[in-house]
Amino acid sequence: QLNLVESGGGLVQPGGSLRLSCTASGLSLSNKAIGWFRQAPGKEREWVSCITASGRTTEYSVSAKGRFTISRDNAKNTVYLQMDSLNPEDTAIYRCAAAAVFYCSISVSHFGSWGQGTQVIVSS
Repeated sequence: QLNLVESGGGLVQPGGSLRLSCTASGLSLSNKAIGWFRQAPGKEREWVSCITASGRTTEYSVSAKGRFTISRDNAKNTVYLQMDSLNPEDTAIYRCAAAAVFYCSISVSHFGSWGQGTQVIVSS
């Protein structure tokens, strides 16, 4: 019954920025770790980032670290992924996912609820 909806994707030039949002309905996200994943055409799904329920701990993939920032606003039942210095390799469908527990993992199996995804295209 937890529904997640991503927004904020689109077309951006290399070096540009996007802010993705993941908004939940049906249940509160306040006690759930939230992860971001992405999948490019013909490639495996890739873990990007995760934030604990409290927001005190954040984790990033090697490719995301230093460029992406994950944050959350539990009052708005929303998690954000700020993406800066984008390059064409960041082109993918980005999905957020909620865990049943407060702590993070890089494993897909850790997350039980998934959004439908939002497309990010980085191109000149």
